[in-house]
Amino acid sequence: MLFGIPIWVYFCILFIFLSGYMAYKAMRAEKKLEHQFIEREGQVYIQRMEEEREQRKHNKSVASG
Repeated sequence: MLFGIPIWVYFCILFIFLSGYMAYKAMRAEKKLEHQFIEREGQVYIQRMEEEREQRKHNKSVASG
């Protein structure tokens, strides 16, 4: 006993803080992963838009020429 408090109480407090830290760490990792997914999907969307723009430009030049 330290300061009249059983040692298991200190372990419980330590595990609570450790659990909070791990939850925070997992939250940050998930947020980073989500951001990467959004970036990747955005790039795919932009690429599709550019391909469609090129296709329209090509179709327009073929129809007029």
